[in-house]
Amino acid sequence: MRIRKTPRPAAPPAHEAQVKAEVPQPAPPQATSHPPQAPQPLRLFYAFKVPSDVAAPLAEAQRQLRGNWRAVRADQLHITLAYLPAVPPDRVADLKRLGVRLTAQRPPLELRLRGTGYFPNEGSPRVWFVKAEAEGLNDLAAELRAGLRDLGIATDDLPFKAHVTLARKKGPAPRVSPLLFDLGWQAGNMALIRSTLRKTGPIYDTVSTFRLRGAASSQLPAANDRDASFPTPHSPLPPPEETP
Repeated sequence: MRIRKTPRPAAPPAHEAQVKAEVPQPAPPQATSHPPQAPQPLRLFYAFKVPSDVAAPLAEAQRQLRGNWRAVRADQLHITLAYLPAVPPDRVADLKRLGVRLTAQRPPLELRLRGTGYFPNEGSPRVWFVKAEAEGLNDLAAELRAGLRDLGIATDDLPFKAHVTLARKKGPAPRVSPLLFDLGWQAGNMALIRSTLRKTGPIYDTVSTFRLRGAASSQLPAANDRDASFPTPHSPLPPPEETP
Protein backbone atom coordinates (compact mmCIF):
# COMPACT_ATOMS: atom_id res chain seq x y z
CA MET A 1 0.00 0.00 0.00
CA ARG A 2 1.45 3.31 -1.08
CA ILE A 3 0.82 6.42 1.15
CA ARG A 4 0.32 9.64 -0.71
CA LYS A 5 1.98 12.59 0.93
CA THR A 6 0.25 15.96 0.82
CA PRO A 7 2.58 18.37 -0.88
CA ARG A 8 3.69 21.39 1.12
CA PRO A 9 2.50 24.79 -0.19
CA ALA A 10 5.13 26.45 -2.21
CA ALA A 11 6.92 29.33 -0.52
CA PRO A 12 6.09 32.75 -1.99
CA PRO A 13 8.67 34.21 -4.25
CA ALA A 14 11.36 36.15 -2.44
CA HIS A 15 10.27 39.50 -3.88
CA GLU A 16 6.68 39.04 -2.47
CA ALA A 17 7.98 38.26 1.01
CA GLN A 18 10.10 41.40 0.87
CA VAL A 19 7.09 43.54 -0.13
CA LYS A 20 5.03 42.19 2.77
CA ALA A 21 7.83 42.91 5.21
CA GLU A 22 7.99 46.49 4.02
CA VAL A 23 4.27 47.19 4.47
CA PRO A 24 3.88 49.20 7.74
CA GLN A 25 1.90 47.38 10.39
CA PRO A 26 -0.65 49.27 12.55
CA ALA A 27 0.73 50.32 15.91
CA PRO A 28 -0.80 48.69 18.98
CA PRO A 29 -3.41 50.88 20.68
CA GLN A 30 -1.94 53.22 23.28
CA ALA A 31 -3.46 53.43 26.73
CA THR A 32 -5.31 56.74 27.08
CA SER A 33 -4.09 58.86 29.97
CA HIS A 34 -6.38 61.28 31.80
CA PRO A 35 -4.90 64.45 33.27
CA PRO A 36 -5.12 64.60 37.07
CA GLN A 37 -8.24 66.37 38.28
CA ALA A 38 -7.87 69.58 40.24
CA PRO A 39 -8.81 69.28 43.95
CA GLN A 40 -12.37 70.30 44.67
CA PRO A 41 -12.77 73.66 46.44
CA LEU A 42 -13.87 73.64 50.07
CA ARG A 43 -16.84 75.34 51.71
CA LEU A 44 -15.47 76.93 54.90
CA PHE A 45 -16.54 79.50 57.45
CA TYR A 46 -15.20 81.19 60.56
CA ALA A 47 -17.59 81.05 63.50
CA PHE A 48 -18.25 81.03 67.21
CA LYS A 49 -19.93 77.77 68.22
CA VAL A 50 -22.86 77.86 70.63
CA PRO A 51 -22.07 75.84 73.79
CA SER A 52 -24.44 73.07 74.79
CA ASP A 53 -25.91 74.83 77.84
CA VAL A 54 -26.97 77.74 75.61
CA ALA A 55 -28.05 75.51 72.73
CA ALA A 56 -30.46 73.55 74.96
CA PRO A 57 -33.06 76.33 75.42
CA LEU A 58 -32.74 77.22 71.73
CA ALA A 59 -33.53 73.60 70.86
CA GLU A 60 -36.55 73.80 73.15
CA ALA A 61 -37.75 76.86 71.21
CA GLN A 62 -37.36 74.92 67.95
CA ARG A 63 -40.07 72.54 69.16
CA GLN A 64 -42.59 75.25 68.22
CA LEU A 65 -41.77 74.84 64.51
CA ARG A 66 -44.49 73.42 62.30
CA GLY A 67 -44.79 72.54 58.63
CA ASN A 68 -41.77 72.60 56.34
CA TRP A 69 -39.25 74.21 58.67
CA ARG A 70 -35.97 72.31 58.99
CA ALA A 71 -34.42 72.97 62.39
CA VAL A 72 -30.65 73.29 62.74
CA ARG A 73 -29.31 70.62 65.05
CA ALA A 74 -28.41 71.86 68.51
CA ASP A 75 -24.81 70.67 68.15
CA GLN A 76 -24.41 72.69 64.92
CA LEU A 77 -25.64 76.08 66.15
CA HIS A 78 -23.10 78.86 65.58
CA ILE A 79 -22.52 82.53 64.77
CA THR A 80 -20.96 82.87 61.32
CA LEU A 81 -18.26 85.55 61.09
CA ALA A 82 -17.24 85.02 57.46
CA TYR A 83 -18.41 82.47 54.89
CA LEU A 84 -16.00 81.24 52.19
CA PRO A 85 -17.92 79.32 49.51
CA ALA A 86 -15.02 78.03 47.38
CA VAL A 87 -11.54 77.79 48.92
CA PRO A 88 -8.73 75.91 47.13
CA PRO A 89 -7.38 73.29 49.56
CA ASP A 90 -3.85 74.69 49.29
CA ARG A 91 -5.07 78.00 50.81
CA VAL A 92 -6.25 76.49 54.11
CA ALA A 93 -2.84 77.17 55.71
CA ASP A 94 -3.28 80.89 54.89
CA LEU A 95 -6.67 80.87 56.60
CA LYS A 96 -5.18 79.28 59.70
CA ARG A 97 -2.45 81.93 59.88
CA LEU A 98 -5.07 84.68 59.53
CA GLY A 99 -7.10 83.21 62.39
CA VAL A 100 -4.05 83.02 64.65
CA ARG A 101 -3.07 86.60 63.87
CA LEU A 102 -6.50 88.09 64.57
CA THR A 103 -7.04 86.27 67.87
CA ALA A 104 -3.55 86.52 69.38
CA GLN A 105 -4.22 89.77 71.27
CA ARG A 106 -8.03 89.78 71.32
CA PRO A 107 -9.80 89.00 74.62
CA PRO A 108 -12.74 86.57 74.84
CA LEU A 109 -16.07 88.05 73.76
CA GLU A 110 -19.13 88.27 75.98
CA LEU A 111 -21.79 87.05 73.55
CA ARG A 112 -25.49 87.62 74.19
CA LEU A 113 -28.55 86.29 72.37
CA ARG A 114 -31.66 88.46 72.13
CA GLY A 115 -34.85 88.23 70.05
CA THR A 116 -35.82 86.12 67.04
CA GLY A 117 -36.29 87.38 63.50
CA TYR A 118 -36.78 86.26 59.91
CA PHE A 119 -34.73 86.55 56.75
CA PRO A 120 -35.27 88.18 54.30
CA ASN A 121 -38.41 89.48 56.02
CA GLU A 122 -41.34 88.34 58.11
CA GLY A 123 -43.73 88.41 55.12
CA SER A 124 -41.81 85.80 53.10
CA PRO A 125 -39.39 84.17 55.54
CA ARG A 126 -36.78 81.64 54.48
CA VAL A 127 -34.71 81.61 57.67
CA TRP A 128 -35.60 81.88 61.35
CA PHE A 129 -32.80 83.17 63.56
CA VAL A 130 -31.96 84.72 66.91
CA LYS A 131 -29.94 87.93 67.02
CA ALA A 132 -26.52 87.98 68.67
CA GLU A 133 -24.38 90.81 69.98
CA ALA A 134 -21.09 91.44 71.76
CA GLU A 135 -18.68 94.32 72.12
CA GLY A 136 -15.97 93.87 69.51
CA LEU A 137 -17.90 91.27 67.48
CA ASN A 138 -18.46 93.54 64.48
CA ASP A 139 -14.82 94.64 64.57
CA LEU A 140 -13.60 91.04 64.49
CA ALA A 141 -15.86 90.22 61.54
CA ALA A 142 -14.65 93.31 59.66
CA GLU A 143 -10.98 92.46 60.28
CA LEU A 144 -11.55 88.90 59.11
CA ARG A 145 -13.13 90.06 55.86
CA ALA A 146 -10.38 92.60 55.27
CA GLY A 147 -7.76 89.90 55.84
CA LEU A 148 -9.54 87.59 53.39
CA ARG A 149 -9.58 90.31 50.75
CA ASP A 150 -5.84 90.77 51.20
CA LEU A 151 -5.39 87.02 50.68
CA GLY A 152 -7.54 87.12 47.55
CA ILE A 153 -10.06 84.65 49.01
CA ALA A 154 -13.68 85.39 48.17
CA THR A 155 -16.45 85.64 50.76
CA ASP A 156 -20.20 85.80 50.22
CA ASP A 157 -19.98 89.64 50.26
CA LEU A 158 -23.10 89.92 52.43
CA PRO A 159 -23.15 92.53 55.19
CA PHE A 160 -22.35 91.05 58.58
CA LYS A 161 -25.36 90.67 60.88
CA ALA A 162 -24.58 88.57 63.93
CA HIS A 163 -27.13 85.80 64.40
CA VAL A 164 -27.64 82.13 65.11
CA THR A 165 -29.71 80.34 62.45
CA LEU A 166 -32.40 78.23 64.14
CA ALA A 167 -34.26 76.85 61.12
CA ARG A 168 -34.60 77.06 57.33
CA LYS A 169 -37.88 76.95 55.46
CA LYS A 170 -38.25 74.24 52.81
CA GLY A 171 -41.89 74.79 51.86
CA PRO A 172 -45.16 76.20 53.23
CA ALA A 173 -44.91 76.65 56.99
CA PRO A 174 -46.39 78.95 59.63
CA ARG A 175 -44.23 81.52 61.39
CA VAL A 176 -43.29 81.23 65.04
CA SER A 177 -44.29 84.17 67.23
CA PRO A 178 -41.40 86.43 68.31
CA LEU A 179 -39.32 85.07 71.16
CA LEU A 180 -36.93 86.83 73.53
CA PHE A 181 -33.92 85.16 75.12
CA ASP A 182 -31.60 86.18 77.90
CA LEU A 183 -28.75 83.84 77.08
CA GLY A 184 -25.03 84.37 76.79
CA TRP A 185 -21.57 82.93 77.17
CA GLN A 186 -17.93 83.95 77.14
CA ALA A 187 -16.54 82.88 73.75
CA GLY A 188 -12.84 82.16 74.07
CA ASN A 189 -12.31 80.25 70.83
CA MET A 190 -13.04 81.08 67.21
CA ALA A 191 -13.18 78.17 64.77
CA LEU A 192 -12.55 77.55 61.09
CA ILE A 193 -15.14 74.99 60.01
CA ARG A 194 -15.62 72.93 56.88
CA SER A 195 -19.17 72.42 55.61
CA THR A 196 -19.92 69.34 53.49
CA LEU A 197 -23.37 69.26 51.92
CA ARG A 198 -25.47 66.12 52.14
CA LYS A 199 -29.09 65.42 51.24
CA THR A 200 -29.85 65.10 54.93
CA GLY A 201 -28.18 68.44 55.69
CA PRO A 202 -24.66 69.84 56.05
CA ILE A 203 -21.92 68.09 58.00
CA TYR A 204 -19.56 70.36 59.94
CA ASP A 205 -15.95 69.47 60.72
CA THR A 206 -13.58 71.70 62.69
CA VAL A 207 -10.49 72.48 60.62
CA SER A 208 -8.76 74.66 63.24
CA THR A 209 -9.52 76.44 66.51
CA PHE A 210 -8.07 79.84 67.50
CA ARG A 211 -7.91 80.85 71.13
CA LEU A 212 -8.64 84.49 71.93
CA ARG A 213 -5.55 85.15 74.02
CA GLY A 214 -6.08 88.73 75.18
CA ALA A 215 -6.81 89.53 78.82
CA ALA A 216 -10.48 88.89 79.64
CA SER A 217 -12.43 91.81 81.05
CA SER A 218 -14.54 89.73 83.47
CA GLN A 219 -14.45 86.55 85.49
CA LEU A 220 -17.10 84.47 83.69
CA PRO A 221 -16.71 80.68 83.47
CA ALA A 222 -13.59 79.64 81.61
CA ALA A 223 -14.04 79.82 77.85
CA ASN A 224 -12.49 76.36 77.47
CA ASP A 225 -15.30 74.83 79.51
CA ARG A 226 -18.16 76.57 77.70
CA ASP A 227 -17.16 76.65 74.05
CA ALA A 228 -18.89 74.11 71.85
CA SER A 229 -17.09 71.72 69.56
CA PHE A 230 -17.74 70.20 66.15
CA PRO A 231 -15.96 67.02 65.04
CA THR A 232 -12.39 67.35 63.85
CA PRO A 233 -11.44 65.70 60.54
CA HIS A 234 -9.38 62.51 60.86
CA SER A 235 -6.99 63.68 58.13
CA PRO A 236 -5.34 67.06 57.66
CA LEU A 237 -6.93 69.30 54.99
CA PRO A 238 -7.54 70.57 53.18
CA PRO A 239 -26.16 81.56 57.94
CA PRO A 240 -29.45 81.65 56.77
CA GLU A 241 -29.60 79.83 53.46
CA GLU A 242 -27.06 82.22 52.05
CA THR A 243 -24.55 81.15 54.72
CA PRO A 244 -23.68 77.76 56.27
